[in-house]
Amino acid sequence: MLVLLPPSEGKASSGRGAPLKPESLSLPGLAEAREAVLTELVELCSGDEDKAREVLGLSEGLRGEVAKNAELRTAGARPAGEIYTGVLYDALGLASLDAAAKRRAARSLLVFSGLWGAVRVTDRIPSYRCSMGVKLPGLGALGAHWRTPMASVLPEVAGGGLVLDLRSAAYAAAWKPKGEVAGRTATVRVLHAPTRKVVSHFNKATKGRIARSLLTAGAVPGSPAELVEALRDLGYVVEATAPVKAGQAWSLDVLVDEVH
Repeated sequence: MLVLLPPSEGKASSGRGAPLKPESLSLPGLAEAREAVLTELVELCSGDEDKAREVLGLSEGLRGEVAKNAELRTAGARPAGEIYTGVLYDALGLASLDAAAKRRAARSLLVFSGLWGAVRVTDRIPSYRCSMGVKLPGLGALGAHWRTPMASVLPEVAGGGLVLDLRSAAYAAAWKPKGEVAGRTATVRVLHAPTRKVVSHFNKATKGRIARSLLTAGAVPGSPAELVEALRDLGYVVEATAPVKAGQAWSLDVLVDEVH
């Protein structure tokens, strides 16, 4: 099973670990595209601070993120699972998983990123600020920049198993499973049961809880249909819509009243 996650806007500090080693990151087929984004982002943030802040869509209060980006090649690096914070990652609670669940997380979780394309939670990266919605002056829109290398690399990473897509729309734009891979992909939408509307907090927290539940239970559903049954066994209320034609993903609605 491969679980696709969005990153978090907020991130923990890089700390004082050894700096980034790009060649050590997973998915080496993305290396050239990563280097292109990293080079332009560092150059952008080493120059006119106001221009960099405008390109990155940062408020005045986040001005310090520009200087942080300028130091990406020398800043300390930590496992991505420690760098990403926020509602989804709080609910996922990687640090509190038992040893077996942590091993499953290392194998199955893939975090999408405007800067790195996609990384595993064990990959060591520095703290950064660069969302998938950014349009860099040289490379253009990052969502488009990543589509070609992702289309080449991700089907192999997905292998022959289930793909559970918990990404937000901006990150889903970087890679859309196609063909046979799409048929074993399940996308998840979290709805507030009383209103049947998407509520951001419920959405993020529940997606984190879903990933954690599957990891701690050791569940290994091999298809979207098996995933539906696994989630229901774990106590989730799930409504599933199977694809109407080949090359489409399953759609799962998870209904919640409240998030604990």
